[in-house]
Amino acid sequence: MPKPRPIELLAPARNAEIAIAAIDCGADAIYIGAPRHGARASATNTIDDITRVVKHAHQFSARVYVTVNTIIYDDEIADVEQMIAQLYHIGVDALIVQDMGILRMNIPPIALHASTQCDTRDAAKAHFLEEVGFSQIVLARELSLDEIREIHSQVKVPLEAFVHGALCVSYSGDCHASWALKGRSANRGECAQICRLPWRLTDAQGHLINTPQGEHLLSLRDMNRSDSIEEMLEAGISSFKIEGRLKDIDYVKNVVTFYRRRIDEIIARNPEKYCRQSLGVSNIDLKPDLSRSFNRGYTDYFLHGNPSKGIASTASPKSIGERVGRVVSTKGGVIVATLTSKLTNGDGLGYFSKDGVFHGFRLNRVDGTKLYPAGDVNIAPGTILWRNRNKSWDDAMQRATPERTIPITMELRAAKTDTIALDISYRRVDGTSATVTTTLQQEYTEAKTPQEAQRLRVLGKLGDTIFKLENFNDLLGDRFIPASTLTQLRRNGIELLNRTINITHPYSYRRKENSDAPLPHGTNITYHDNVANRLARQFYAEHGATSIEPALETQKGSIDNTRIMTTRYCLRRELGACLKTKDAHKLPTGDLYLTNGPMRLRLHCDCAACRMTIHTCHSVPESR
Repeated sequence: MPKPRPIELLAPARNAEIAIAAIDCGADAIYIGAPRHGARASATNTIDDITRVVKHAHQFSARVYVTVNTIIYDDEIADVEQMIAQLYHIGVDALIVQDMGILRMNIPPIALHASTQCDTRDAAKAHFLEEVGFSQIVLARELSLDEIREIHSQVKVPLEAFVHGALCVSYSGDCHASWALKGRSANRGECAQICRLPWRLTDAQGHLINTPQGEHLLSLRDMNRSDSIEEMLEAGISSFKIEGRLKDIDYVKNVVTFYRRRIDEIIARNPEKYCRQSLGVSNIDLKPDLSRSFNRGYTDYFLHGNPSKGIASTASPKSIGERVGRVVSTKGGVIVATLTSKLTNGDGLGYFSKDGVFHGFRLNRVDGTKLYPAGDVNIAPGTILWRNRNKSWDDAMQRATPERTIPITMELRAAKTDTIALDISYRRVDGTSATVTTTLQQEYTEAKTPQEAQRLRVLGKLGDTIFKLENFNDLLGDRFIPASTLTQLRRNGIELLNRTINITHPYSYRRKENSDAPLPHGTNITYHDNVANRLARQFYAEHGATSIEPALETQKGSIDNTRIMTTRYCLRRELGACLKTKDAHKLPTGDLYLTNGPMRLRLHCDCAACRMTIHTCHSVPESR
């Protein structure tokens, strides 16, 4: 009978404090930015901070993955090698990487995970990454369940998929918009979030096309696949990744707790199929609610095929929150409103002005239907009010302190005539039981009163540890054992248990590379493959590349009329004018254009592949 498949809940961490909170809330693994070369330049961490996270996580056999997932320039190779060696020696479990040059660096045998920046959309690419030595593969967010099943059938390493959080409109790793338009490379951790800007839609002649839904035409909703976890498990996903390395601690606590409970429910129903990948039980005085954390509205994206619409958040790239009322009047700095929810002093409210822009303000005081904003706010009667910050919820989140403990069983017995033994047992990640034993010499005397309750009280004092006594088996009868002896036994046993868990931590190492593995999509490597250094060129050449175009970031000259995004999201489909339907006439049938000041983009619908490509374009007429 096959063993249950280990399932991983993978949480983001901007810093060590958030990483530790994520572990305590039940994450089986966390991913955190390296000191340098991570795809979130503003979320870096020192070696000392990462060391602290590793120490905390490994107590629970939880894992720490560090992101080194930017493209790397030639003059940075030595620095990256040195940094990776440091990460290996402090016990980091794996690196999440994009640049294939890392496979040719002089580094220790640390496990490598293929970042979502590797743009793994099909089984051929996934199989190639497995063959060249990756231990885990992060799939493109755009894949459907059927596509995940196909990839799973072709590889043996665990597959990782995003389950919650912000969405990039482009396939990750194949977005060059920030570099082309702002000189800031997303592949270098400096994304300017071009997709969150307002854009005006025009035809080829520059005629403005009305988009009453809003102008944030490339801004997607956030992902929420909480109702599809079991389907994803059955399709072959083993690691469920929460996006959000820039999010705050309350966001991470709420989302991790929610998904921990949801995944645990599924594992409990299917113990023969799935198991947890780490130890411990997490408790937090919190009823998690995904609607309370920052979100732009939710979508499960393309998991169940191409939705007709509802992927984008075109009205605003901000978190609008819940509808709470409607303005009756505004006078003298006081807003009178009909309310559908109870508001609290300090709540964050917002509204859309007539020009479609979302404005936010803090609520200073509430008095019945009278709202006193902090600052001057003049809102037209009839305007809908939204709450995007709930002060009561935020206060509850800050009070909620997660605690993670490992359940243990103790057995107290006589080892010899003058020796007592304490056996401490726990369940390992693989489901088997492990026991440590500590002994002390102690002469016995007969007790005058029952002793079990007293011994349980002394041995159960575990408040300053990560362990919780669930079962106690006392085999010493009415023999008297001094409390000091029992205390020493407990301390010795817990110390031995801690050491055992740490030295048996389930490390994995870099897989051997198959030097004969052929490239998955032909021998021409283009700028979409992001080759930025000599080692990456060497890697591709050794696997059969006959031509290697450098990354855009290393090229010189004009990048006009260059494809800078490839998206499965189609603006025509989102606006109800898909070219494959009878409603195609609702928009001009040729290429469409987006403008924002001097920035101009051309949109091309590749209907055969059911995707949209976005190109730089500096020759479109001004919109009018």
